[in-house]
Amino acid sequence: MPSSRAKKNKKVAWNAADYAANSAVQQTWARELIAQLHLRGDEHILDVGCGDGKVTAEIAWAVPRGSVAGVDASAPMIEFARQTFPRGKVPNLEFQVMDAREIKAANFSSPSPPQKEERAGVRRLVVSNTNLLSRPSATLSPLGRGEGVKSLPFGIVFSNAALHWVDDHRAFLRGAASVLRPGGHLVVSCGGKGNAHDVFVALRSEMRLKRWRGFFRRLEKPYFLYSPADYEKWLPRFGFKSRGVKLSSKDVVYHGRDGFAAWLRTTWLPYTQRVPENLREEFIAAVTDRYLGKHPPDAESRIHVRMVRLEIAAVKK
Repeated sequence: MPSSRAKKNKKVAWNAADYAANSAVQQTWARELIAQLHLRGDEHILDVGCGDGKVTAEIAWAVPRGSVAGVDASAPMIEFARQTFPRGKVPNLEFQVMDAREIKAANFSSPSPPQKEERAGVRRLVVSNTNLLSRPSATLSPLGRGEGVKSLPFGIVFSNAALHWVDDHRAFLRGAASVLRPGGHLVVSCGGKGNAHDVFVALRSEMRLKRWRGFFRRLEKPYFLYSPADYEKWLPRFGFKSRGVKLSSKDVVYHGRDGFAAWLRTTWLPYTQRVPENLREEFIAAVTDRYLGKHPPDAESRIHVRMVRLEIAAVKK
């Protein structure tokens, strides 16, 4: 899903509805990551790079006695998320526009978890206006359950398919440490070193052609793909104990040529939006043809892309 994007990529214009319709792969990865949390239902969670909000809402539904805050640097994504998952529909969820490199505890407020109220035989959910994140509590379990240490709002910082957009992962780690309670968990999956290499090969080969290369002069690095060695070095610097950092290879399948092209159109925006709108579909089609020339569909017309995910699990000391 789109991340809290680096400022240098601020010109990328996300189409939230298009992303919501073409991000099933990212949602599948998110569900795998959520399963690793073993949620009890009362956790307080920060989702960094929440995008269209559908994954964040799934987390909120899984913690009815807790709360979830979703942040993303894209204002259109946050507006889409707020409209799709309003407080009346998901009372323990809020969304904010926020850069992943600028996370601070002082920036957050959150709805209180819904409480049952019975009146005249009718049971309903009531949401308090109290600022949950500043309320004290007694204890904190190993997974950040309960309200924990006063002024530290979250027991879990979660991020899926987002941080490869962020140019300064150390700033993200600094911010994550600032909002996590001692014993709180950092759980991240993002593009890792070598991710979608074959797509980059097709893309760069097409970009070099005379028809397109003028649009790609002074192209800044749009994605930031790291290795486990990078994170094993950074985590202790920001007060984290590693519970495992690894690269995981994924075979991602798109249904036919149109499915692959829709993925390019939806998420490879730093490249596709360099091309004028009247030529954009032609460019996407040319990249698709070039990729399929080397990696043709299988017998069922499915197109395979080898992805590499960087998976990070750590605990705040």
